[in-house]
Amino acid sequence: MVHRQQKRAGPCGPTLHLAIKNLNAVYALSANNASISEKAIQSPSNADVSSFCPNKDCFLGFKGLGCATSESPLGRLPFIAHPSLQPIERKTVPDRKSSLAPFKNQIFLTIWLASITSNFGGLIQDVGAAWMMTSISSSESMVALVQASNTAPIMLFSLVAGALADGFDRRRVMLFAQVFLLTVSALLSLFTWFGLLTPWSLLAFTFLIGCGTALNSPAWQASVGDIVGREDLPSAVSLNSMGFNITRSVGPAIGGLIVAVAGAATAFAINAVSYLAMIYALFRWKPVYPKNTLPRENLGHAIAAGLRYMAMSPNLMKVLFRGFFFGFCATAILSLLPLVVKDNLGGGPLAYGGLLGAFGIGAIAGAISNARIREKLSSEQIVSCSFAGFALASVLTGISHHFWLTAPALVLAGACWVLSLSLFNTVVQLSTPRWVVGRALSLYQTATFGGMAGGAWIWGLLAESGSAGHALVMAAGLMALGVGIGLALPMPAFATLDLNPLNRFNEPPLRLDIRPRSGPIVIQIDFEIDDKDVPEFLEVMVERRRIRLRDGAQNWALMRDLENPDIWTETYHTPTWVDYVRHNHRRTKADAEITDRLGDLHKGSKPPHVHRMIERQTIPPADDIFHKPHIDHH
Repeated sequence: MVHRQQKRAGPCGPTLHLAIKNLNAVYALSANNASISEKAIQSPSNADVSSFCPNKDCFLGFKGLGCATSESPLGRLPFIAHPSLQPIERKTVPDRKSSLAPFKNQIFLTIWLASITSNFGGLIQDVGAAWMMTSISSSESMVALVQASNTAPIMLFSLVAGALADGFDRRRVMLFAQVFLLTVSALLSLFTWFGLLTPWSLLAFTFLIGCGTALNSPAWQASVGDIVGREDLPSAVSLNSMGFNITRSVGPAIGGLIVAVAGAATAFAINAVSYLAMIYALFRWKPVYPKNTLPRENLGHAIAAGLRYMAMSPNLMKVLFRGFFFGFCATAILSLLPLVVKDNLGGGPLAYGGLLGAFGIGAIAGAISNARIREKLSSEQIVSCSFAGFALASVLTGISHHFWLTAPALVLAGACWVLSLSLFNTVVQLSTPRWVVGRALSLYQTATFGGMAGGAWIWGLLAESGSAGHALVMAAGLMALGVGIGLALPMPAFATLDLNPLNRFNEPPLRLDIRPRSGPIVIQIDFEIDDKDVPEFLEVMVERRRIRLRDGAQNWALMRDLENPDIWTETYHTPTWVDYVRHNHRRTKADAEITDRLGDLHKGSKPPHVHRMIERQTIPPADDIFHKPHIDHH
């Protein structure tokens, strides 16, 4: 009988007696929740424990213990059910996540390379436009307006672009933007080639190119989360920032060379051709988005929903403020660097290009080390170190009169720049559900670019009244205050919240025939709460209110029945029935905890009762009063 059991035990071969003798060793390890090792399971008979059991049904996993299949005697032993004894995985040490892990995703790699190409073209276009304006206009203000016309659309239309990215297929939004950019750039090249370009038409073309960039940016940033997994998102964001800084380091020099050798028309043509790479990459990408059965929000409501979501999300507001503050202070180095090269270092274009290259090297180093730094430091520690490091770099850049000292300072600044801005971007994406992520990113972009634009103007005025060095030292002092701000407004940790849709809501059958746009809708939910649970109930309701308003509810209120004090009624309004359905579809799995806690506090025998009502007008419209035929009853 025993012989038969050993045969049924599978290919492990040793007897049941051997397995029982090893029982103490297994328990000793399981008590410490450790993996079973060779030394811990040595037996007097020198059983072979150096390899795994070849029986795929064996859930213990090693030779030398008797095969632990469900049919074997060992499989029926009580100790196998011990909760800490889990199937042994052959790979006990997980691979360390690399900062370059997103490049294993072919779609991300293709689009990333295409974006590098497109960014190169854009920087060549910027150099060509600035130089062209000096050739066709003698006004210094017109030259300054070239850069302003390129960046102003990002400030003006970023939120609109974010709403479009959330409401439409992001891939199609990007394709439209790229085709638009290609068309405008090609027309600019033709106008320049045939001598038709005027100062104002150049500004108009530059403004249109800025509009295309503003449309593309939120859709591309939001698409990163659609392409790579959540665990690779921080590295992917860092790689995007690294790519941008690579192109910014060498792009202007290449652009200047092209303009000097072949002229501005050729620079504009190269920019037009550069968009073909992104168009090709987008055609290769075939994303699958979840179907949305609800009608699309109109643009105004979508923008309002994005603003409301950010306002009711304290963690995101912290990111927006810290991003604005960092951009305001950090832009001093980049905007005043030409003056530093000229006045402090006595250098020329070559020295300026070298320092831009140093900044780019720092950005690359920061992006590559980003994953390892995140393993060792919290989000707030990374941001605080970045603020402190950038402050030090600003001081060194402001007081240095030697290239060999300024260049390392720029390397440090580049690393801090990427680490902080990529972390801000990542926290926004990880703290925002997919239905609103485009608008959240556009608001973050608006805040950061707004800080940079305002900072460049302020630091320029201070440099004009004093010197670039003094302005940089003042910027460093303000940047150092950013470390202290972290004590009052600490950065949230990388969110582990599950922001996928909760999908608990099923649209109820209605006896009253209404349309999706019918409304206003009034919702009342009755809870029965014990007196002893009222403090906890009110505490939970504070968070419930925030979630309701964040997701689109209006006129939220909590009421208590005067005749039956155990009855509490939550009430809120939505403009239409479809808004009510959309509001419920926006709930995430992270919000389920609040709903579950309310369910636990409710002492009624049935779930909380939900009243769904529609408001009806009881006062006749003014037109009915004034146009009703007059009847004299006397």
